[in-house]
Amino acid sequence: MKLSPINRRRLQTFKANRRGYWSLWLFLALFLLSLGAELIANDKPLLLSYKGELYSPLLNDYTELSFGGEFDTLADYKDSYIQELIELEGDGWMLWPPIRFSYNTINYELPVPAPSPPTAENWLGTDDQGRDVTARVIYGFRISILFAVVLTLASSVIGVIAGAVQGYYGGKVDLFFQRFIEIWSGLPVLFLLIILASIVEPNFWWLLGIMLLFSWMSLVDVVRAEFLRGRNLEYVRAARALGLSDRMIMFRHILPNAMVATLTFMPFIFNGSVVTLTALDFLGFGLPPGSPSLGELVAQGKGNLHAPWLGITAFVVLSVMLTLLIFIGEAVRDAFDPRKV
Repeated sequence: MKLSPINRRRLQTFKANRRGYWSLWLFLALFLLSLGAELIANDKPLLLSYKGELYSPLLNDYTELSFGGEFDTLADYKDSYIQELIELEGDGWMLWPPIRFSYNTINYELPVPAPSPPTAENWLGTDDQGRDVTARVIYGFRISILFAVVLTLASSVIGVIAGAVQGYYGGKVDLFFQRFIEIWSGLPVLFLLIILASIVEPNFWWLLGIMLLFSWMSLVDVVRAEFLRGRNLEYVRAARALGLSDRMIMFRHILPNAMVATLTFMPFIFNGSVVTLTALDFLGFGLPPGSPSLGELVAQGKGNLHAPWLGITAFVVLSVMLTLLIFIGEAVRDAFDPRKV
């Protein structure tokens, strides 16, 4: 796809910000690695051979009977009994991921009581339930980013539409909409979450829907201001005189100019979404108990001060993630700054 001259200049400006440019590549690399979390950290082999046949435990569930065991239960591949059946009696082998623990796998063979310090087996140690911290960080990073991506995109779409309607029509529409936003933004979000958490168990989609009810307002003022400024420009008047519909004028002619300010704010909204999910998980009103969560890891560090590796890991992961997002946001802001293009 061929870029327009102004977009090429914006891309060059973004690349000129070396800190933001390399932060984007590093963040994308970390995110892509987290998308393959099951291939990096799992308590099941990626592939195994038993009596000349190949099995894929990641894609299918197998019982002990499949490998000559005695019980019709799911095979525990970390059990020495199952390993002997496959490798010795079955003349087979198992291809393990680099980390032989999933986010909910409990290590029952710890040399010391949990939480245990970092070892060659548990690279970042274990939490107070004996679960591998490295695996939980990888899975928690993925959930945080996916949550922030979906929340940012959904809230941006709603916020842009609301701001466009306000700014384009103005008058009573703008007046009533502004009063509604003032009332809606004054509602205590945390108290509502506490009430809802006592009624239903929050999950990823419940939490996303609740946060979406309030996060869409972050872009309304920016888009509204752009539409208030642009609705009286000459090219908009000409389009209206030619008989174009309001929807066509709003989203084909005015919105592209308003998207400059919108795209500038989106990385910071993304950052705020990650912080919000982490804070809710830390307070216990986020994802269900046991879910891989960076906020839960922060709570683990707070509750186990004698295990400093938990707090240090949470601090480093969150600091790196949020710093990269801030650097990317600054580069995007510079790229769309009309004084630098």
